[in-house]
Amino acid sequence: FEFPLFTKDGKRKEILLNATTRRGPDGQITGVIGVGQDITRIREITNEQQRNAEDLARLIDTANAPIFGVDMAGMVTEWNRKAADMLGYTKEETIGKAFVQNFIQPEDRPSVEEVLQRAMAGVETANYTLPLMSKLGKRYTVLLNATTRRDAKGKITGVVGVGQDITELNAVMAESKRIADDLMRLIETANAPIFGIDTEGNVTEWNAKASSLLGFSKEE
Repeated sequence: FEFPLFTKDGKRKEILLNATTRRGPDGQITGVIGVGQDITRIREITNEQQRNAEDLARLIDTANAPIFGVDMAGMVTEWNRKAADMLGYTKEETIGKAFVQNFIQPEDRPSVEEVLQRAMAGVETANYTLPLMSKLGKRYTVLLNATTRRDAKGKITGVVGVGQDITELNAVMAESKRIADDLMRLIETANAPIFGIDTEGNVTEWNAKASSLLGFSKEE
């Protein structure tokens, strides 16, 4: 068992003790022999590792980005607050569940499974577009970095995924493209000749009305 001892100058030492019964020639118990091992340094290292692990756990849980982790069997081992807030599944609802089968839509499962398998083989993936569906049926798009997770000996134990929600960004880009397409159609079908030129005077726009009026096709 472990117990503390204090040196003459007051320093604390952690001792791992084996207490063995001492007997006389007749087998009667005469006392106890204690054989100890100084584990003070080992305990300091263990405590430091524990503090680092707790700091990392707090960082993951409070990060302003969805973070999940899976083990080598694809079961969820990490699910932070942002992931819970975004997708509506609590940590308790996800831990120990198969990530791909339970939280990825059927049409996206093969590609997501491939990314996870690659990370489990040590090949990490950056900026993978991961489609996710919330508990209430809302679709999200997450830009994902899939990182290999290893233990203290370097053995691969799973994958950690750190995402960035780009759902709104994609919506804005899609709207911008729609407006640009509408503008191109408006120019092309306008009942007035419209042309455009660049800074060197070269033609960049030439609509159907300009073609019919002047006889020059857009290609010309």
